[in-house]
Amino acid sequence: MRPAILVVEDDHTLRDVLMRGLRDEDFDTVPAPDGATALRLAGADIAAVVLDIGLPDADGRDVCQAMRANGFRSPVVFLTAQHRLPDRLSGFSAGGDDYLTKPFHLVELAARLRAALQRTARPPATPEGQQPEGDLILDAVRHAVGVRDTRVGLTPTEFRLLAALMAASGGLVGRRELVRAAWPEGARVHDNTLDQYLTRLRRKLREAGSTRTIGTARGVGHRLT
Repeated sequence: MRPAILVVEDDHTLRDVLMRGLRDEDFDTVPAPDGATALRLAGADIAAVVLDIGLPDADGRDVCQAMRANGFRSPVVFLTAQHRLPDRLSGFSAGGDDYLTKPFHLVELAARLRAALQRTARPPATPEGQQPEGDLILDAVRHAVGVRDTRVGLTPTEFRLLAALMAASGGLVGRRELVRAAWPEGARVHDNTLDQYLTRLRRKLREAGSTRTIGTARGVGHRLT
């Protein structure tokens, strides 16, 4: 079964090009011309989203945040003509998993989607889909972190980062290793981007009621403490 990609782009010519190209790369595609349609269509049958930031009815970053708030956990790849670092960081902060600036090659977009889908499809650590580390539980079924019965939702990138830290059982994980674990191969991830994600994870650990946090060995890496 071919993965269904929700293509959110208001320029109908570009949207048609994207859909044809992705179908040639062995994906199914679902079109959405605006943010409202994207929110309506983003469900369990959508494997990933290609999301333009400049939509007629909303900023794509706001649409992504709304998707995450609605429980949508599949990868989101932003498309935009904005090249500045703050623009890219704001996309990651909104819950995006990757960021591709226009103009781009369709084969690169397809490769980034495959990498994101492969990472998301990693099997759960246990038959119940829960990986414990002390009082902390990483729930692969709900895509969440929690303590006892409390669960706090994670984006796919947050989930992969926390999984890498938990797998180290308190050991130090290098920053490059964290980037390789959480982002598609070849993604340009700045230090500020990783730091921003780690800050969000620390907050979500607190929201889950955990006494654990993410410590820093400056210039070397991070560990669960």
